[in-house]
Amino acid sequence: MIQSRAVVGTAHASRYLQQLAKHWSHRFETEFDQHSARIALPLGETRLTASDEALTIDLSVPDPATLPDFHAVIVRHLERFAFRETLRIDWA
Repeated sequence: MIQSRAVVGTAHASRYLQQLAKHWSHRFETEFDQHSARIALPLGETRLTASDEALTIDLSVPDPATLPDFHAVIVRHLERFAFRETLRIDWA
C-alpha cells in the first residue's frame, strides 16, 4: 500500500470531517465520529483526524498510479465544503 498525508490547518476540522464522511456514507463503507473517520472509496482508503487546529488526511492506495487522482477527489470535495476559507493542502 502506498500512503500519503496532508495536514490542513483549519479551525473547522471536525465539521469538514463529518461533512465528508456523511457525503460518502450513502455510497461507501464509512465509520466516523466528531474526531475521526474511515472511508473506503474505490481508489483507496481515507482516514481523517480532526483536532482544534487541523484536519489530518491519510490516504492509502494499492496502486501508486491512482494517488494523484485520489488527491484530486479529496481536494475537490474538501474545497467544496470549505468554500468560506482558503485551505492549504500539501501532500507528503
